[in-house]
Amino acid sequence: MKPQPADVQLEQEYHVSSLVVLTQPPLRHRLAEQIGALEGAEVHVVSEEGKLVVTLEGPSQRPIMAAIDAINGMPGVLSAGLIYHQFDERDVQCKE
Repeated sequence: MKPQPADVQLEQEYHVSSLVVLTQPPLRHRLAEQIGALEGAEVHVVSEEGKLVVTLEGPSQRPIMAAIDAINGMPGVLSAGLIYHQFDERDVQCKE
């Protein structure tokens, strides 16, 4: 009789962060497009003053921090301030 695959519990992290990004106002729409193109990023608000509200999602803290560094390095970005960060551990069942 062939052994059946065992169920295995794996813990996976899920991270969500929100940022306020201050930009040079004339570049705000171009920067919103660039930031929105980053993996796990979504731009929710673009104000006339050049403020962007952004969320970042990812499987660990490392890609979140890499995205923040990338945003801070974009020409026309004055600052990217982390407002909120949360992570959850989820149990995921997989069969081996």
